[in-house]
Amino acid sequence: MNIQAIEVLMANVSELLMTPVIIVISVLFVYAFFAVGRFVSEFLIRRKSRLSYQRGIDNKSLQSHNGFHVHNYFIANPSASEDELEVFALKQLETLRIVTRVAPMLGLIATMIPMGPALKALADGNIQGISENLIIAFAAVIWGLVISTLTFWPASVKKRWCAQELINIRKLRGE
Repeated sequence: MNIQAIEVLMANVSELLMTPVIIVISVLFVYAFFAVGRFVSEFLIRRKSRLSYQRGIDNKSLQSHNGFHVHNYFIANPSASEDELEVFALKQLETLRIVTRVAPMLGLIATMIPMGPALKALADGNIQGISENLIIAFAAVIWGLVISTLTFWPASVKKRWCAQELINIRKLRGE
């Protein structure tokens, strides 16, 4: 098999990837709005429970509180090690963190796939072909960045929440 045949094969396979990538970006876009809504809901629940949670930490009271997932896991599993608690906290953040990182990558993939046909259209003097492919290319990267933007903030704040809960669990244990 010569190099030109490999290049053509790679170009054809990459074009086949466009549809699944666009579908995944669309699903992640819906997920991003779901995640933001869930984050706002959790923020409001935590805000409502914050005082009773803090009193419980100060009094070394072992009771569960709405919106404090790591703390509630500890209450349900008081013998859980520090490592188990950290793994649980990471699990709470995992999907958000993955979406935040993967969405721009998928946007870039969806940007690069139509660039080949756009360059071919340029070589053929087909202005309409260039614009059609570039519209798809730039829209995909914008969607990926919007998804990442929507999920980055909740992921960052939830990471801080989990870290604070881990610190408070150490206080409850007397460490």
